[in-house]
Amino acid sequence: MKVYIANNLVDGPYGGGNQFLKFLRDRFRALSVYSEDPLKATVVLFNSHQNVEEVCNLKNQNSSAIFVHRLDGPMRLYNNMEDTRDLTAYQMNTAFADAVVFQSHWSKQANLKLGLAVDTKRSTVIHNATNKAIFTKNEPKTGQKKVRIVASSWSNNVKKGFLTYKFLDKNLDFNKYEFVFMGRSPIEFQNIVDLGPLEAKQVAEELRNSNIYITASENDPCSNSLLEALSSGIPALALKSGGHPELIGSGGLLYEKENEIINKLQQIWDNYDKYRSGIKTNNIDDVTEEYLSFFKACTNN
Repeated sequence: MKVYIANNLVDGPYGGGNQFLKFLRDRFRALSVYSEDPLKATVVLFNSHQNVEEVCNLKNQNSSAIFVHRLDGPMRLYNNMEDTRDLTAYQMNTAFADAVVFQSHWSKQANLKLGLAVDTKRSTVIHNATNKAIFTKNEPKTGQKKVRIVASSWSNNVKKGFLTYKFLDKNLDFNKYEFVFMGRSPIEFQNIVDLGPLEAKQVAEELRNSNIYITASENDPCSNSLLEALSSGIPALALKSGGHPELIGSGGLLYEKENEIINKLQQIWDNYDKYRSGIKTNNIDDVTEEYLSFFKACTNN
């Protein structure tokens, strides 16, 4: 089996999907199952709505390969209902995909509800994972003067939680808490320290130096940012939305309303060892094996 990823992967700081696919490609290369030549691949993995022309051409040129669609979204839910990317992804799924990988159970059900048709296709759910060489577990930090909270987002879409971060910027007790943000923000913070976009190793360092991760993103199918924090040994507080509950499990808490956040931050801090020990995440080796097992099942079908 030889795998090719039909995606224009970008080096440096970029979105979570790009980061995950780079890690996955690296693991395929390390296992000698990656094909640099797409025409020699027996499995072509394509992503969401991206690279329509390339995927179409490859389907025509390498028709014997199994085409597996890693599906995102639904993007209409975390952007707006006029977003046409879901329609493009669904059309690609119908035209090109032999099988589908969903990033979370929530994403699968939400896409099906919005019209995705997969009745005749093999499908599975595989969560994303982080680069275990970069996002390593920290030593618990409980002796510093302030509790250090961290949030991150490559996208500056307001639904990535920025109205909640604006609320916390005004209402959090900054004599007790320190709050840093990494990524791109549409809001200029007054008290939250905005570090801007960082390279992966810098992100990992900031996470290891923090105590609690918070994400307020809405309808996020499988947040790589959240996984990076959990992989770094940081309990999380997340909006009860999208795939967040699947990822956090016992490694933190969920909230539904902004006025719950401050009390739940305190609850995590008061029971820090409990939530830290409850963190369970797959590493990239585990997830790579899940992909390869699924590809094998598809090729043997």
